[in-house]
Amino acid sequence: MQLAMVGLGRMGGNMVERLMRHGHKLVVFDRSAETVAKYKGLGATPAADLTAVVAALPKPRVIWIMVPAGDPVDQTIATLKPLLSAGDIIIDGGNSNFHDSIRRGAELAKSKVEFIDAGTSGGIWGLENGYCLMVGGSDDAVKTCEPIFTALAPTDGFAHVGPTGAGHYVKMVHNGVEYGMLQAYAEGYEILHASKTFPKLDLEQIANVWQHGSVVRSWLNELAATAFSRDASLSKLKGWVADSGEGRWTVQEAIDVDVPAPVITLSLLMRLRSRQEDSFSAKVIAALRNEFGGHAVERA
Repeated sequence: MQLAMVGLGRMGGNMVERLMRHGHKLVVFDRSAETVAKYKGLGATPAADLTAVVAALPKPRVIWIMVPAGDPVDQTIATLKPLLSAGDIIIDGGNSNFHDSIRRGAELAKSKVEFIDAGTSGGIWGLENGYCLMVGGSDDAVKTCEPIFTALAPTDGFAHVGPTGAGHYVKMVHNGVEYGMLQAYAEGYEILHASKTFPKLDLEQIANVWQHGSVVRSWLNELAATAFSRDASLSKLKGWVADSGEGRWTVQEAIDVDVPAPVITLSLLMRLRSRQEDSFSAKVIAALRNEFGGHAVERA
């Protein structure tokens, strides 16, 4: 099918490429003309602005937005809304707050435009491995877009989890869990790194052996081995770790629904601490986030 991708960053661009590999036709727009030209060279139809995006699509139009959460999403929707018709579909695949997604869906429904929130996980590896998609929206809209989702996801990697807002809600909690997992690995490797009894432990070797038969084996731990192979002591990284919002939102939701979430809460607080003083555990998290998602790191 034909759809548009608005925002061609490290996620959006790779998603365009994966969709085209599966036979979908893409109209692409980004503020960077150079980036648009890159995907034109791969076979996508370029658009100079959002008006051109809408004009290039058949009805019902499907427009996937991959721009930063918050005002950029609202501004993009505000520009698109008067150009769209009843039955058209907007998909937000970024890490938006689920409250915003519920609000946006209700506002677009007044114009009979469908809104789908697609929680997307997979990072820079999604192009080859596929993206885990947690989708919220009406049954009809999700059914219409199912060929898109199944092309982007690996086998069993797509689920329609509920009405509008549910996709970003599930992705929010997913990222909260990620916070806790990263912190646990980071603390374990810091203990090993700091050992006075065994001061020459090979963290790459340990990470690799843990990948074979161990109950703590995982893709994240595999990425830890890769990071240690590049820099055994992570000496080139600064132990500064960003938080993109979902961890905070998960902690707030836990408070709102009276669910104790000490691991996720403390892992969030450790990210705040990482900005006050350098630490090896923070370097591990920074390295892992760079490995799985291409997230920015600060160099020492």
